[in-house]
Amino acid sequence: MSWEFLLTAFVVCIAPGIGVVYTLSSTLAGGARAGLIAAFGCTLATVLHLGVAMAGLAAVLHTSAVLFQTVKYAGVAYLLWMAWTMLQGQGGIEVGPAVQGSAARIVRRAVLLNLLNPKLPLFFVAFLPQFMPAGAGLGLMLELGAAFSAMTFATFVLYVALAASGRRHVLGSARVMAWLRRAFAASFAALGLRLALERT
Repeated sequence: MSWEFLLTAFVVCIAPGIGVVYTLSSTLAGGARAGLIAAFGCTLATVLHLGVAMAGLAAVLHTSAVLFQTVKYAGVAYLLWMAWTMLQGQGGIEVGPAVQGSAARIVRRAVLLNLLNPKLPLFFVAFLPQFMPAGAGLGLMLELGAAFSAMTFATFVLYVALAASGRRHVLGSARVMAWLRRAFAASFAALGLRLALERT
């Protein structure tokens, strides 16, 4: 496994996206526990996307415009719903002690948010082969996929640690919390808009 792959994977993982926004909002809402559960859910979705890519279903998404559009707009709708519930104070950002949310609910939301992005399996189909020599088999692809998934989780844990360290101060300010609700809602809405504009 090359250092070029590890460096590229790290840059891809650390770039803010749906998983980062959801992990940060979950950490600020429920503390480090909720953030780690969200990180696990987002990583689980990444593993599922890798499985889809390796099974060749990404090629089906790429060639079937109807299937791609269906998955894409389901993802857009879910992101906009997350933005709306966050503005309503139901999306996890609340002033007060840690929110003891259901682990299953946090994971379910994380998986749905990430699975409803048809670009991810296409990304893996385009990304992984760049680091595979001619004639490489499924074993190397599995190794690269496992390394990418592990780096994804490690990056999310880093975000959780950063958010948890300043959580007590943030929760103490109703004004800051109100602005955070708006910021995360705007982030989910912007991600939904970006997904809506994506093409196969």
